[in-house]
Amino acid sequence: MSNVFEFVAESRDTTGRSAAKAARRQGKVPAVIYGGGGESINLMLKHGDLLKHLDREAVYSSILNIEIDGRKEKVLLKDLQRHPAKPIVLHADFLRVDATHKVRMHVPVHFLNEEKCKGVKLGGVVSHVMVDVEVSCLIADLPEFIEVDLLDLDIGESLHLSNLVLPEGVEIPELAQGPDHDLVVVQVIKTRGEEVASEEAEVPAAEE
Repeated sequence: MSNVFEFVAESRDTTGRSAAKAARRQGKVPAVIYGGGGESINLMLKHGDLLKHLDREAVYSSILNIEIDGRKEKVLLKDLQRHPAKPIVLHADFLRVDATHKVRMHVPVHFLNEEKCKGVKLGGVVSHVMVDVEVSCLIADLPEFIEVDLLDLDIGESLHLSNLVLPEGVEIPELAQGPDHDLVVVQVIKTRGEEVASEEAEVPAAEE
C-alpha cells in the first residue's frame, strides 16, 4: 500500500444536526475521527477538496494524512454519507490507524482478461456479482485492490471468495463463517440469444 493522501481540516467544537447544516452551508463536510485508542475528534473538510480525492479509487483503501489545526492524524476512510440525489458528501467517518491491530476494510476488485475470457469468446457475458471485497489484515498489509483473472472462466462457471488470490497476511472474514458464506464474486452467463438458439436446436423437426 504505497499511496498516502493529504487532507487539511479544521476542528469543530459543536455537533448535532444544526451544526452540521451550518458547516455544509459554508461548503464544508462534517466528519469524525475515532478508534485507535484515542479520543474521537470532530472536524470539517472542504467539500471540493474531499471530492477531488474521492475520484481516485485508491483513497478508499489507503492511509490518509489529515492535518487538523497543525496536528496530523493517520487514518483510513471508513464510511461516507452521500446525498441520495446530488453529488454531495454529507458526512465522513475516519478510522485512526493502529499498526498493531487488524482492520476490516472493503477493497475494490480488478477483473483481468475480461475480453480474452474463454466464456466471452464463446458468446457469454461476464457478470460482476461483487465489485469489492471485505478483508481483514494489519494496516501494513492492506492491499489497494485484489486482482481476479478471468482468462480460463467458461460459460456457466463462477469464481467464489475462496478462489481469490490474496496477499500474504490478508484474510476474508466471510469465509470463517462456513461454506455457505463462500459467495460468488464473478460468473460467466449465457446471453438470451444463445438460450433461444439452444432451445430451437433441441426441438425436433416436424414430420412432413
